[in-house]
Amino acid sequence: MSRNDTIRPLIGVNAELKDYNGFDMLATGYKYVASVIEACGAIAVLVPTMGDAEHGGDYPVDDVIDRLDGMVLTGGRSNVEPHHYDGEPFRQETMRDPLRDSTTLPLARKSIERGLPIFGICRGIQEINVAMGGSLHPYLWEVEGFNDHRMPQTDTMANRFAPRHPVTLSDGGLFASIAEAAGIEGREVIVNSLHGQGLNKVADGAVVEALSDDGVVEGISIPDAPGFVIGVQWHAEFRTESHTFNRALFEAFGNAARRRAAARLGIGLGADVA
Repeated sequence: MSRNDTIRPLIGVNAELKDYNGFDMLATGYKYVASVIEACGAIAVLVPTMGDAEHGGDYPVDDVIDRLDGMVLTGGRSNVEPHHYDGEPFRQETMRDPLRDSTTLPLARKSIERGLPIFGICRGIQEINVAMGGSLHPYLWEVEGFNDHRMPQTDTMANRFAPRHPVTLSDGGLFASIAEAAGIEGREVIVNSLHGQGLNKVADGAVVEALSDDGVVEGISIPDAPGFVIGVQWHAEFRTESHTFNRALFEAFGNAARRRAAARLGIGLGADVA
């Protein structure tokens, strides 16, 4: 699955509300942007999560989609609020970001409907699932039979994002085909683990692409969507230079965005873009 760099697609990376010394900031992690630029061969642009309630109208989802060739939904400290999937209210201490919810959930839903390639990572896979009618475990570590998938709190960042457990790719699935094309033998890859929520009911139309050894859903795709849609529960933006499968996922997503860019611009692509 090679890449044609004559077209550099425009890929959105959502920013979320963060506190910086008492100031509200819209920001995203550097490695999401770096992976879009380096592994996808694309141009990255930050998409703010502004919601609609504070700004006098609906967020211009269709206008955003019209201008993009792909969208990365990032991870984050906050969690998708349970009322979006008819769940019980969060405990008081649980981090939330209602502006992000009110932006990314309709953005994910409309992107999938309109064929915009989308790659959800950690919170992003949860947003895809909820946007399409699925539900979440808000406190995954308390569910009987599941391990604690949260990151260690006292380690260095390098150790927090280090590979921690295997996931098994579903036979005959999209992830398995991406792994095979990347020269990965077998159906098992080792991934990092930094999440407190996890998928519960998988949305109708979504297919489970990867499972952890304790049965947590670690990857999904939506094969009947008009565009390329994948989500992973781990942080695939880390170690794309050395983690073959993470890199292959970004390259597959980048190629899908490149095909959309070519169609949008009326430019032909060579046969080297799968």
